[in-house]
Amino acid sequence: MDSKSLIASRVAQELKSGDLVNLGIGLPTMVANYLPEGIEVFFQSENGILGMSSLPDSKLQDEDLTDAGGSPIGAIPGAVGFDSCFSFGLIRGGHLDVTVLGGLQVDEKGQLANWMVPGKMVPGMGGAMDLVAGAKCVIVAMTHTAKGSPKIVKQCNLPLTATRRVDLIVTDMAVIEPTDAGLVLRELAPGVSVEAVVAATEASLIVPDDVPEMTIKG
Repeated sequence: MDSKSLIASRVAQELKSGDLVNLGIGLPTMVANYLPEGIEVFFQSENGILGMSSLPDSKLQDEDLTDAGGSPIGAIPGAVGFDSCFSFGLIRGGHLDVTVLGGLQVDEKGQLANWMVPGKMVPGMGGAMDLVAGAKCVIVAMTHTAKGSPKIVKQCNLPLTATRRVDLIVTDMAVIEPTDAGLVLRELAPGVSVEAVVAATEASLIVPDDVPEMTIKG
């Protein structure tokens, strides 16, 4: 299993039946492919759909039915489409149970920076600011490092998406929980040691006596 699939599989285990879930652009969209058997959640996209699903066949692509990143999607029976006003009302009104977002950096306070890519033109943060501020649970799904540099840092040097602390960080090396006391190492990816995670992390980590290995499914 590659690193992105590992991350998506582990994040999917955090979801429970009945959850209203927003998946961010990129890696987070893969989470829908790894839902545990028997778990039924409702995926929302800020561009205006509730009940989106993966396409069963690439031939069924419809240019008018996409996720927020413009990728083609399917829809479950009973899915509903709506305008941006209603969509962001769901987000800003605190109705989302979970949002899964990619990340460029997360700092020791659990604050996320995920929208400004250095050296690249970007249109803006999109719905990320609203999602971090409005969702009941914010999960960051990202690789642990980028080109060998830590992405979990002491202090973000990229613009923060929001000042709210995220609830969980899932990487290809570990599961880390931001808390009042600091960043707690909760799980290790298969074959990864505590020492390797600490070495790949700029921020300080609280390491319990026993750190279990992730259970990966799919």
